[in-house]
Amino acid sequence: SSRRASSRRGGVRVAMASAAPSDAHAAPSKTPPKVVILGGGVIGCSVAYFLSARGVPSTIVERCEIAAAASGKSGGFLAGGWGDGGVTQALHRESFALHERLAADLELKTYRKIPTLSVAGGGSLSAQKPPLVSWLDGEIASCSMMDDATAQVTPLELTTRLHEEAMKLEGSRTIIGEVAGVRLAARDGSNGRSASVTGVEVVDAETGEMSVLDADVCVVAMGPWSTRASEWFEIDVPMTGIKSVSLLYDASEAVANEPAALFCAEDENDCHLEVYPRSTGEVYICGVGGSEYVDETRLLPGGDLDRADVVTPDPSRVAAGAKSFAGLSASVGAGGPRKTQSCMRPCPPDALPILGAVPGVDGAYMACGHNCWGILWAPVTGRIVSELVVDGKSRTKIDAFSPGRFTRERGGGRGRGKKIRGDDVGEQW
Repeated sequence: SSRRASSRRGGVRVAMASAAPSDAHAAPSKTPPKVVILGGGVIGCSVAYFLSARGVPSTIVERCEIAAAASGKSGGFLAGGWGDGGVTQALHRESFALHERLAADLELKTYRKIPTLSVAGGGSLSAQKPPLVSWLDGEIASCSMMDDATAQVTPLELTTRLHEEAMKLEGSRTIIGEVAGVRLAARDGSNGRSASVTGVEVVDAETGEMSVLDADVCVVAMGPWSTRASEWFEIDVPMTGIKSVSLLYDASEAVANEPAALFCAEDENDCHLEVYPRSTGEVYICGVGGSEYVDETRLLPGGDLDRADVVTPDPSRVAAGAKSFAGLSASVGAGGPRKTQSCMRPCPPDALPILGAVPGVDGAYMACGHNCWGILWAPVTGRIVSELVVDGKSRTKIDAFSPGRFTRERGGGRGRGKKIRGDDVGEQW
């Protein structure tokens, strides 16, 4: 691991790392731009990592801590063959392959291939055809193979390792503070852009002092809080934070020996459980229903959910999820969860990510709104943004994800859950 030091610059706390070995990163062909990444979740850290691989250092500005929100609390389910069968298919396939490569490069301990089963409770399978895993020892009406080519990773480990490696490049740093704004300079518009990024305003988390970070490039990767960019650029960034509960159980020996992800049918408790046994000896459960729809006013500064560390679980949904899981697996679920938590999925109205260059603003990029696929799409998103910054274009087609596609006319807002070849799977919102 790299040696770290702390310093203060302009009233802002800075965490820096010593330079990585000289052969760890490709040298830039020219003086690299001054890149500031807004958000220390898996998307922001992936952008920093892929930029570092191109020899471009970056500054991450994070309000709470690395992986403070969904990047530290989500399931980490990976499915390369899922999606809507259309514009997101490349994101699924390319990023699924990148995950396997990253697992080796970052020496991740929690990445592994696992099958995914389709399960329905409330019945009793015959002894001649028992469930495909023995720890489903409750009331099981059906259990069948859904996909034998899925995988998983613990998001906290992935995000932490991406961040650690990115910070090894000389000049990279992490600042704990709140972004107050992005400074722009007017341009003549000859290149089709009327403004350019010149700096980022940051309020120190401890002192409350504001300073300005010089920047040529600004990447907005703040999950649901990315809606704040509507105030910084002349675009609309509509976002709903889907606030949901997750539960963590201690895994049994049977779970450890027979790992499989479960997608469960909706039950009498209004749960649509997704169950992910992890190699760390725990079982992660989400899809407990009752998700809360958080609009932009609550995500903006001064709103009741304007930061990650104030997002707390709904006790009624904890109880519902625990009851449903105990009904499926008495041996694992009977004792109740050892930990409960909550986070928000960032969902644009059309369920597509907001990814690419901000129209009219040179050096401004958006990388947010990844819905329920933030962990899966993080590697390809980081690669795409690094290509936009360094090469001026991405090898992956991203036209459908343009940050300028929205107007003040809002619509849609449903059917934004997981899909497999176009069919809804699990909880939809």
